[in-house]
Amino acid sequence: MTELALQQYLDFAYIVAVVLFILSLKFLSSPLSARWGVLAGEIGAALAVVVTLLNPEVEQYKWVLITLIIGAGIGVPLGLVHMTAVPQRTALSHAFGALSAAMIGIAEYYVGTAPTRFEMGEIALEVIIGSLTFTGSLIAAGKLQEILPQRPIVYRGQNIVSLSVLAGALGLAVALVLNPSHSLLFPIMVIVALIFGVMLVTPIGGADMPTVISLLNSY
Repeated sequence: MTELALQQYLDFAYIVAVVLFILSLKFLSSPLSARWGVLAGEIGAALAVVVTLLNPEVEQYKWVLITLIIGAGIGVPLGLVHMTAVPQRTALSHAFGALSAAMIGIAEYYVGTAPTRFEMGEIALEVIIGSLTFTGSLIAAGKLQEILPQRPIVYRGQNIVSLSVLAGALGLAVALVLNPSHSLLFPIMVIVALIFGVMLVTPIGGADMPTVISLLNSY
């Protein structure tokens, strides 16, 4: 099989995986079809992983194997929690997914050729959303588990402070888009986005955390 033919098969498999993910979201919207939704999501994720590993550009499998072992070691205990702890487990899952997205964006910035302005915009958006979703989901999980206070933490001028922090992250992103070589601004943008994620969720009470988790997942 030629490399071109293999790539065509891989691209088709990716499309199938995307369709399965879409069907998973559709089936999960109803309790009657939720099991099929979980199954479709599992098959889609497994297919996407296998297809990625078959990509000719993947040359080293050592780190892939290590991350699979670590992921399984974390995922198995999370899957055995009681039903009453599912909301906070879901929040942790969202946090890990958001962290992965942020780390991919960070890797895209520091590895390879210098990004174009358009690529820098994509990377900045990916990192900001991933970072704030990561810390926000951790705060939500902590409140649901009662590790953190469930009461809303508010203070005078909070909205102004929070919006200022968000504006700071976006301002740093714009500066990087205009000049992607300003590498010193990149980690500052990540830190500011992480801080905003905390500030976004702490003013909300524990009873509203399931709604917050759904909102963060939509990001």
